[in-house]
Amino acid sequence: MQRRTLLKVGLAGGALLAAAGGATYLLRRAAPDAAFSEDTRVVLRGALPALLAGALPLDAGARARALDAALQRTLETIAGLTRPTRIELGQLFALLASAPGRWLAGIERWDDADAARVGDWLQRWRTHSFDLYQSAYHALHDLVLGAYYADPSTWDAIGYPGPTRL
Repeated sequence: MQRRTLLKVGLAGGALLAAAGGATYLLRRAAPDAAFSEDTRVVLRGALPALLAGALPLDAGARARALDAALQRTLETIAGLTRPTRIELGQLFALLASAPGRWLAGIERWDDADAARVGDWLQRWRTHSFDLYQSAYHALHDLVLGAYYADPSTWDAIGYPGPTRL
């Protein structure tokens, strides 16, 4: 390789790294608080049926009410987290709501996402070789299921009698 080519490649690589670093900095500064983000609501509406598969009522009306209640409880749970955690979740939901994030998930639109397709995406992330994907999956899973089963109305379905009375 000639010296001139090496210098050009080095300058181009440096410019690319600087642009990526600048974009990352700006995205972090502009990261939405997940508790108040529309991205959070959009992604959760699409992901809740897959995350709660098998736990939701079969009746369409009861299922819709259960999904609405689960969304509300999940948002309330997010609101109770520390601000840095809400910002990180906001970054995750903003990524998943974006076109590249939907592409990563294999979802065209969250508002009419097929639960089976979302379930496949969640399974891929759960078993992915990158820890980052696994962490994102576990964050979504634990957040949604923890909020769902925190409500006493869901306990009968799993045979939980409630906390022991002292």
